[in-house]
Amino acid sequence: MRRWDGLLDGYLEELRARELAAATVVQFQRELDRWGSWLKHRRPRPSLEKVDSDLVIDYLRRRTRFRAKATVSGTMSILRGMGDYLVRQEIWQSNPLRWMRGPKLDWRTHMPRRIGSESMVKLWEAAVAGRQGYHRWLWVAALGLLYGTGLRRGELERLDLVDWNREEGLLLVDGRKTGHERKVPVPEIAVQCLESYLPHRQNHLEKLGVREESLFVNQDGGRLKGSSISRAVHAIARRGKIPRITLHQFRHTCASDLLEGGVRLPEVQRILGHETITTTMRYLHIADPQRHEAVSRHPINDILKQEMIHEER
Repeated sequence: MRRWDGLLDGYLEELRARELAAATVVQFQRELDRWGSWLKHRRPRPSLEKVDSDLVIDYLRRRTRFRAKATVSGTMSILRGMGDYLVRQEIWQSNPLRWMRGPKLDWRTHMPRRIGSESMVKLWEAAVAGRQGYHRWLWVAALGLLYGTGLRRGELERLDLVDWNREEGLLLVDGRKTGHERKVPVPEIAVQCLESYLPHRQNHLEKLGVREESLFVNQDGGRLKGSSISRAVHAIARRGKIPRITLHQFRHTCASDLLEGGVRLPEVQRILGHETITTTMRYLHIADPQRHEAVSRHPINDILKQEMIHEER
């Protein structure tokens, strides 16, 4: 087991080379450190080559006892990735986690809550009423893009100034998460928020005497980090006396509102950057105007209407 730490470092470097988010790498490291510690404290201590399916199952049983299904599935996914790495390093001949099936998850029970229209209004009012000057324009524009385009936090963080096409009203979003870039149309009101922010951004950078390529810059003139975005949105929510919200709720609300507004499912898929339409279909249990319209045309409506008229007579 002495080689575990070196192998883990190699796997984490591989994850970083794939440009996974730093927070994701930390999550992987924490879970794999726990697994490695458990293996090291086994008596008798097994060699890595001797770690078999029975040992893996024993660890999973102990690690995931009284845990939610999502936690079990996530743990298995992390261990599976490390197992694949051990196979590539010729430590294991095969990865037993490849044939182990995780718990069946019902994604509908894990959908983030939608931000209600009243809370959304309060959120914008709190952002506008915040600190004067640069930061007020910054957060109004950031909130506009989060809700208006359904961007992920990392996508918002990595936006550069050159990614904004003013003439076409399009944002070029990188493909770090999905593997391919996409162009996202920005709603008119979000365009106004962004265009109002840009002169203040330029003045802010000139005052600091720095040059920065990122679209959203912090107080020191550097790229606005994802953790800072989360903290700021939570602070705005507190000022607006809104229950705690997450950044992913903006994405969820954007998708749901688009579907309720009559936007077709494939278009919502392209806007959100989902690789498969199955992912987008998760929102249909909340907002599906096509299905509601279809039900409204059901023949039972005319039949019952006639029966009701007949009874009234």
